[in-house]
Amino acid sequence: MSKILDTVLLLALPASGKSEVRRYLKHLPPDSARDDFHMGPTVQLDDFPYVHIMRRVDDELAKQGQDRVYFHSGERPFKNTWDWGTLIHLVNEDYADMVAKKAAKPVSAAALLLDRLEAASKAAGIAPRLAQLDKASREAVAKTLEKEAVDLLKEKHEGYPDTLKGKTLVIEFARGGPDGSKMPLKAPLGYLYSIGQLSPAILEKAGILYVWVTPEESRRKNQARTDPNDPGSILHHGVPIEVMMNDYGCDDMDWLEAHAEAKGTVSVESGGRKFNIPIARFDNRVDKTSFLRAEKKDWKAQDVKAVHEGLKAALDKLAQAVAA
Repeated sequence: MSKILDTVLLLALPASGKSEVRRYLKHLPPDSARDDFHMGPTVQLDDFPYVHIMRRVDDELAKQGQDRVYFHSGERPFKNTWDWGTLIHLVNEDYADMVAKKAAKPVSAAALLLDRLEAASKAAGIAPRLAQLDKASREAVAKTLEKEAVDLLKEKHEGYPDTLKGKTLVIEFARGGPDGSKMPLKAPLGYLYSIGQLSPAILEKAGILYVWVTPEESRRKNQARTDPNDPGSILHHGVPIEVMMNDYGCDDMDWLEAHAEAKGTVSVESGGRKFNIPIARFDNRVDKTSFLRAEKKDWKAQDVKAVHEGLKAALDKLAQAVAA
């Protein structure tokens, strides 16, 4: 029986194919996932839903005639770049809640979500922001977002496995920096900072599957996938062009691999400990994954073969490196 990967950090620039890879893995028969990809049944964590909620909070505040809290505008980047850490602390909390099977039963799911956003921001070193809102404004935002917050909380609880034993935890996020940046990217930009903010409990058993595309290909695929009628969708959301150029104009993965303490790893520190995390690349510079956004019945055999073989090669390498 193949060695099952415990935790896979699925990392790449936006629209590189991360979510499509997740979708493909979800459709695999269990024996194929295990024998070809070293993957047990997958458990998913992703920071994108929180980015979407932060933009929704801002939109509701703007409708009230108030200043946005998180972003310069609906089409622009974070006001405070340390919010990259806010997102990771939310993922850490989701992981801890999953392990503990913590099921929240709030009077208001939206009020709980706003509290979580504020606490995660504090953990990232950001001064209180939502706490500065008057009671009426905060309650109005919560009321508008209640349904989305209920759905998000329900999805979180339904994603808890009975046990993580024999399963593979997949954590997905994208990081980068402004186009033309010199390396290394300075905190809080890039993967070095965000991976280092993950809890040691996650990093202890983690390997990185990096979906490799160029920034130019990332921008092309981002434009191609964007459905303005489905902004909260994992598969069809679009990233504004200013964000693509300023937050994802480049990334630091090449630099991190080149400067790691051990070949084939990425070196980070978390919780006062040092981790050399094995990494493997799935080469998607020539697009292998966009077809996976279509219905499975429309997938072509040659496209499935190309993505399957590419992922198998990368995950074989990753499993060997993690085992070593």
